[in-house]
Amino acid sequence: QVQLVQSGGGLVQTGASLRLSCSASGRFFSSHIIGWFRQAPGKEREFVALRRWSRNSQKFADSLEGRLSISTDSANQAVYLQMNNLKPEDTAVYYCAVGINYSTTSSDYFAWGQGTQVTVSS
Repeated sequence: QVQLVQSGGGLVQTGASLRLSCSASGRFFSSHIIGWFRQAPGKEREFVALRRWSRNSQKFADSLEGRLSISTDSANQAVYLQMNNLKPEDTAVYYCAVGINYSTTSSDYFAWGQGTQVTVSS
């Protein structure tokens, strides 16, 4: 099993930046895919970004392209999602997840972090 623990998030103003962290433990392999999703109140969970752990191959949601970046820390098995120029519509609970397919579909991921709230005030 893979366990994911998230940190980061919080309340920020429009235009601010945040970095979300996701630390993996357990049976985590370099072939895994790390995905980020978010869910706003009353909305379905949507894809944000993903990265293949072992290679610098990543993908971002079209609506967020240019404002996000993903980095990894192999020593700590951690992944970081850097979000810049945040907007009120970015307000949501953000989740990291692990899967084996290079997929933007949440059902393709088998392990999930606990989620972290990001609130952007106008």
